[in-house]
Amino acid sequence: MINDYKKHDLYGKTLIQKIELTPPFNFDFPVTEQACFLYVKDGDVEYQIDEEQIHVATNYSLLLNCINSGKQIHNSKSNSNCEIVIVTFYPEILKKIYDRELPLLLQKPKNVISNKSSEKINNDFLIQKYIEGLLFYFENPSLINEDILVLKVKEIILLLSQTQNSESIQLILSQLFSPTTYTFKQIIEANLFSQLTIEELAQQNNLSVSSFKREFAKIFHDTPANYIKAKKLEKAAELLQVSDQRITEIAFDCGFNDLANFTKSFTSKYNVSPTNYRQKLNNKE
Repeated sequence: MINDYKKHDLYGKTLIQKIELTPPFNFDFPVTEQACFLYVKDGDVEYQIDEEQIHVATNYSLLLNCINSGKQIHNSKSNSNCEIVIVTFYPEILKKIYDRELPLLLQKPKNVISNKSSEKINNDFLIQKYIEGLLFYFENPSLINEDILVLKVKEIILLLSQTQNSESIQLILSQLFSPTTYTFKQIIEANLFSQLTIEELAQQNNLSVSSFKREFAKIFHDTPANYIKAKKLEKAAELLQVSDQRITEIAFDCGFNDLANFTKSFTSKYNVSPTNYRQKLNNKE
């Protein structure tokens, strides 16, 4: 149940909202071309995306691309009220307030392929202080004006760019201006030789781990671990044949961070160690 709702608009669009809710509740996000920064001031909420639930506690926050992400937060267990603050990012407003050039956080990262649409942001002191500043204007609405709202948008963009989550945040916010959706197969192939975990690959596809594994099996007819390891070893075998790189460098380039693990996996697949594999090829020549 919504106990209290307040908002401030900028250029005719809802920019900042403060919502107080009593559990149990479900709060839906509007489906529009925008991104939302959601901060939990008091209480806690659950965010549902695909089959995964993300718990967001007091002083933690979420950044969501509201196009591709889940659309609902809820709380059915807590006995205490929840207070959340939402800042909404609209592409047209961001272009207007950054009339010369968009800041780096809003620009598309280089060589990154992902459909990631949500990021949980840990307790951050500067963001807490930012929220306290917003609450002051909700308590004193007569002091708010267009210039202050523009400054508040720029301030949260700057603070988000300084968090430890800045790379993921850039990935999400840049989708407002470069809304390319990559296929599942494109994302897997682009990250074959990275050191991403299965969980991280699932995030890149905006899927839960269980949904990711099902989709992977449907497309590649194998498990992610087996398929990815096989592709890494095939690349390693090719590099052993055509390059003079050290074996340690080849292992790293193919996504192995441990030489012993690489050697064991390679030997298991090809029945010969990487060193002997290269020697045999050289002897044939």
